[in-house]
Amino acid sequence: MDFSYSEEQQMLQDSIAKFVQNDYDFDTRMKLVKSDTGYGEDNWKLFAELGWLMVPFSEADGGLGGSAADLMVVMEEFGKGIVIEPFLATTVLGGGLVAAAGNDNQKAELIGGIMEGGLQMAFAYAEPQSRYNLADVATTAKKDGDNYVLSGHKAVVLNGGAADVIAVSARTSGDQMDEEGISLFLVDAKSDGVRIKSYRTQDGSRAAEVHLENVSVPADKLLGEEGKALPVINQVINRAILSICAEAVGAMEMSYKKTVEYTKTRVQFGVPIAKFQALQHRMADMFVEHQQAKSIVLMAAMKLDQGGAEADKAVSAMKSRIGKAGRRIGQESIQIHGGIGVTEELDVGHYFKRLTMIELLFGTGDFHTQRFAQL
Repeated sequence: MDFSYSEEQQMLQDSIAKFVQNDYDFDTRMKLVKSDTGYGEDNWKLFAELGWLMVPFSEADGGLGGSAADLMVVMEEFGKGIVIEPFLATTVLGGGLVAAAGNDNQKAELIGGIMEGGLQMAFAYAEPQSRYNLADVATTAKKDGDNYVLSGHKAVVLNGGAADVIAVSARTSGDQMDEEGISLFLVDAKSDGVRIKSYRTQDGSRAAEVHLENVSVPADKLLGEEGKALPVINQVINRAILSICAEAVGAMEMSYKKTVEYTKTRVQFGVPIAKFQALQHRMADMFVEHQQAKSIVLMAAMKLDQGGAEADKAVSAMKSRIGKAGRRIGQESIQIHGGIGVTEELDVGHYFKRLTMIELLFGTGDFHTQRFAQL
């Protein structure tokens, strides 16, 4: 079987790699992290101009294909630069929900706006009590004439502070833990009753707490079939997990390469520490961890593109493996660098922060190991 990239994928990879290398150095990223928006608006416009925002969407929706393998190419390169622009939140999560469940009008309006770079989205699904259970939804949506009235609290909403439209999961029927009865709604972030508290996370990206207090949403903002949203949510979260795991592979590669380069310049006892056999063994182990991680992400991407019952198992196997590899490579890179590795001025520590956050997003390695065993 041929695992090499197609000509189009290679061109996409080269394009993003060139951007990261020439226009997204560490100092530039840190300025964006500390800015009011938390990301580069000019960069986002550039992503749209270069067609990168079209990658997650099918040709039928006006995109470039929408395969998981294509998404893997993009996110791996973003991981190498620890890119903080909200590609995951807007195109993969928000746009993914619209692509999977939206009607023609919703797709034309929202997906078109995303690909043009003029629309920011977020997906509010997690709640303070739900942890990683997608079916644990306490937020309610009650029918009121031609509208639905939403009330509840959504936690750690990625890109929630910058989003124009927030896709919200809410319960239209059933009990809090029921798999049936969950619906999706497209909520204008400026609607009456919507309170958003944005904050910076440990890795420099942005999230928000979203409170909904009797928010009136027109019935035509229902996304998909009422009460049948959980399979769609699971499908989109699977693609989001693939995305962050591919991003982790890129971050791991840069972590171990920067560590190898550092050992060639750091001198102890009159010689570069790269000559110490014990460190050579540790860096070789980092390389092996990275290669294994990349292989399992590629496997999961192929399973997702094929569809079927094996997709969920492949995603959980990948997330479990990525969590272990990211922790091993991140910790080794910090330890080999020594105290300087945890300073704000050195990028190695920031790669480790991002790898740590990826381990926690959409379920820890332990959670997905258990999920894999149950599937």
